[in-house]
Amino acid sequence: MINLKEEEIRKMLIEKNEEFRKLYELHQQCEERLKELWSKSYLTEEEKLEEKRLKKEKLGLKDKMQVFVNKFKMGMENNASN
Repeated sequence: MINLKEEEIRKMLIEKNEEFRKLYELHQQCEERLKELWSKSYLTEEEKLEEKRLKKEKLGLKDKMQVFVNKFKMGMENNASN
């Protein structure tokens, strides 16, 4: 059985699955904006709310991407047992 690591699966899904790639790109955009916010020495109330929203959104995107990874792994296991 081929044993791919999750990072390898993610890279493959980014290349071959448009929906996964869109989720990944949104996740990266959230990460970049969070980095911008964290580089500031002071956040306004609006920025604090944005930070909180971005963290939730990023986590939700990560969960959705993990569903794809898990489905891929299950498919590999099913193919290996056939």
